[in-house]
Amino acid sequence: MITAHVFIATSMDGFIAREDGDIDWLLQRDDPSEDHGYAAFIADKDTIVMGRGSYEKALTLGPWPYDLPVLVLSRQLADAPVPEALKGKVWFSSRAPKDAMENLAAQNVRKVYVDGGKVVQSFLRDGLVADMVITTVPVLLGAGRPLFGALPHDVELKLVASRSFPSGLVQSTYRLAP
Repeated sequence: MITAHVFIATSMDGFIAREDGDIDWLLQRDDPSEDHGYAAFIADKDTIVMGRGSYEKALTLGPWPYDLPVLVLSRQLADAPVPEALKGKVWFSSRAPKDAMENLAAQNVRKVYVDGGKVVQSFLRDGLVADMVITTVPVLLGAGRPLFGALPHDVELKLVASRSFPSGLVQSTYRLAP
């Protein structure tokens, strides 16, 4: 069975990026001496699914940061060619989350890392997320791109673990109730 998992950072007021997509507030907090658990989280994942905004931001951060295959869900990019340097690493699709997950399951993908606000929101709306690791950065942005959006019903969460770091970051892991 295929499952979707979220690992993401947010400001105290719930934003994953500024309105223009900038994440300077997050990058300033990157402390290599603190292990926030990303390596352990990604170790058992087979594929990453992200939206166009996350993909385009990753392109600006230097060399391609992902070793796993990346599926970018985007109607705008669906028919665009993958850049030469990313062929075999990235592919684009306009599929809806459920269809994308069914397609990945048919390829023997079992665990998917879901990244990006709108993609996380759509996976939550479709009931596809198994758990979320949310790292809260102690900064208020006042406006920006929210992690969460409108939902057709409440989504019950069970706190699995919570920890704080010397830098002030607080990380909570939640399992979604079935």
